[in-house]
Amino acid sequence: MVLKMHITCFIFVALYFNCNWSASALRGINRLRFTDLYPFSNVAYSNEWFEQTLDHFQPTDTRTWQQRYYAFHDFYESGGPVFLFIGGEGSLNEMPGGAWFVYAKKYKALLFAVEHRYYGMSQPTSYVGVEDRKYLSSEQALADLAYFIVSMNNQHKLPPNTKWVAFGGSYAGSLAAWVRYKYPHLVHASVASSAPLLAKVDYSEFMDVVKASLAKYSPQCVEAIEAAIKEFNILIKTPAGQKTFEEEFKYHYQIDYNNPNNIAAAVDLITNVIPKAVQYDWPGFPLSIRALCINMVNESLGTPLIRLGKYGGLIRMTDKPESQTPYSHFNYSDLISVATDKTWNTKELDYYSWIYQTCTEFGFYQTSESKNALFGENLPLDFFIQECRKKFGESFTKELNYRAVDRTNTIYGGLDLKATRVVYVNGDIDPWHAVGITKTRIPQSPAIYIQGASHCADMYSSSPHRFITAEVKAAQKEISALIGKWLQEP
Repeated sequence: MVLKMHITCFIFVALYFNCNWSASALRGINRLRFTDLYPFSNVAYSNEWFEQTLDHFQPTDTRTWQQRYYAFHDFYESGGPVFLFIGGEGSLNEMPGGAWFVYAKKYKALLFAVEHRYYGMSQPTSYVGVEDRKYLSSEQALADLAYFIVSMNNQHKLPPNTKWVAFGGSYAGSLAAWVRYKYPHLVHASVASSAPLLAKVDYSEFMDVVKASLAKYSPQCVEAIEAAIKEFNILIKTPAGQKTFEEEFKYHYQIDYNNPNNIAAAVDLITNVIPKAVQYDWPGFPLSIRALCINMVNESLGTPLIRLGKYGGLIRMTDKPESQTPYSHFNYSDLISVATDKTWNTKELDYYSWIYQTCTEFGFYQTSESKNALFGENLPLDFFIQECRKKFGESFTKELNYRAVDRTNTIYGGLDLKATRVVYVNGDIDPWHAVGITKTRIPQSPAIYIQGASHCADMYSSSPHRFITAEVKAAQKEISALIGKWLQEP
C-alpha cells in the first residue's frame, strides 16, 4: 500500500549483462544480454541524455559529460514510486524488463534506467587511455546516482519527502547497497541481488563454489573436467601432443608452450564455459549445469578434453555471431594488448573499463590458488596481476592491487556493511555468493538465500526464455513485501 501523502520513488540499480566469450571472460563478472534475461525489452521508452559532472570530488573542475538514460512512464500514477535501473559494467542499449517491471506495475512506478560511466555510450572522456580512466570508480558512479536523483527530483517537481529505493544485481547490486549506505538522505532502501560486497584480490573461492555446485549435480562431471585439464597439461609437454591440441581446437598461431602466461591464457579460454554454466544455470538450455555435465560424462564424444571443447563450441554456436570468439586466440600478447587505439569498439572499451576497476578497486580474480582448484595450477594470481601492469603501466603492481582492495573494503565495510533497509539476495549455486551477504547480520537488512538459484535469479521474470523456480518465486514475493513494508516507513 502506497502512502497517500507522499510520492515514493524507487531507484532500480542493476547490472547490465552482455555476453562476452573473450579469452578473458573470467576476469570480471560474466554477463548476459538484456534480451536473454528480460521479456519486457520491447516496451515504448524514450532515450535521453543527462548532463553529468565529470569529477564529483573536485569542485573547481566544472567539466561535464553526457550520460545515457531511458525513461518509461506507462505504469506511473500520481503518488506512485519511481524505479531507476542503473547499468553495471556493460553497455545499456535498451530499457530492461524483468522482475522490476513486475514490481513497477504493482506500485504504479515511473521508470528510469541509467548507464554507468565509461560503459556503452556514456564516455566522459574521448580518449581510452589509462590517464582518463582516473574518473572511473564506484565512488564516482555512486555520486552520479546522487546527482541524478537530485536532478530528477527537480525536473519532475517531486516533493522534498520523496523516497528512493535502489535495486541492483551483481556489481550494480553492490552499488545499490553502497548508495543506500553513502547517501541515506537520498536513498530510502535497497534491494541488492547477487552483490559481491567483499573486494578480494585472490578470489579462488569462486572456483571452489563452481566445483561444489557441479559436484551436487554429478561427481563424475567434476572428475571429467579435472581429467580434461590433466589431459591438456600432458599434451602440451610434447610436440606431438601440442599438434593434437592445436588440431582439435583449430589453433592456428605459433605459441611458446614454455611461457606459463600462454598456457594460462589457453586454459582461461577453453574452460570459461564451465563457470558460465554454473553461474547462470539455465535449465533446459545449453548454458546450464545439466547440459555441461551430460556432455562431460558422455564418453562417446571422445576424451574429456575433446568433450570440453565440443561443449564450448556448442555454447558459442548459440551466441550472436558478432560476439563469438574463435578458439585460436590463445596468445598472451593479444590478451594484454594496451588499449590505446581510439577505434576500439564498445565491447572492447567496456572490457577495458572493467579490468581497470578490478585493478584499482575490486580484484575478484578467479584464480587456481585454492588447494582444491578445479583447473589445477594453471590460473595463478600473477597471471591476472600481470594483465593490470601490461595494460595500464608498471605502477599497477600486486601491492597496488592489494592496497586498492583494502581501500574499497575500508570505504564500504565489506561484509560488515552497516546499512539499514537493504535486502541481500543470493543463490547457493552462484559462485559470487562467497563474497556476498547470505545471512542476516542486521535485522533491518535481511538476507535471502535461495536454494538452487544461480546469479541474479530473482531479477528474472517468467518468459519463454526462462523458467522461474518455486524458490525464486517465493524470494520475489518476499522482496515485494519488503518493498511494500519499507514504503510505509518514514
